[in-house]
Amino acid sequence: MCLVIFLVNKVGKSRLITKPQKTESEEQITLFEWAGIHKRKYPGLELMFHVPNGGARSKSEGARLKREGVKAGIPDIFLPVPRGRYYGLFIEMKRSGNLSRLSRVQYDILQSLANLGYATFVCQGFEEAKTVIENYYKGGAMCDGENP
Repeated sequence: MCLVIFLVNKVGKSRLITKPQKTESEEQITLFEWAGIHKRKYPGLELMFHVPNGGARSKSEGARLKREGVKAGIPDIFLPVPRGRYYGLFIEMKRSGNLSRLSRVQYDILQSLANLGYATFVCQGFEEAKTVIENYYKGGAMCDGENP
């Protein structure tokens, strides 16, 4: 995937520039690398983990995983550290610059988790996820208000 940018020069001619965008996987890898570096600053950050629900699978593997308890719509990342009034933090990660929407199942799961006392966020890329985690460690304070 590429972000397409048109630049217009002084005489009004445009030229096309493309900038490669990170995939959701690359954004998550960056987040977990950051977490590894900052685990001493944020106690319990080393317990954060990815829920590997996504990805292409064969029908038989998908059926086996479903029998094992894999559920559609579960957020990508869980930080099992209580802060403030929250029992833990769930993050649904999206690629930065990607305006993809939540599926109805994802939205419903996030809402249910929030109703049970978990902080839930949809983050567009590493930087946003990092900010949410840093604010969460400040006693459960959220960036830009509550999320679902």
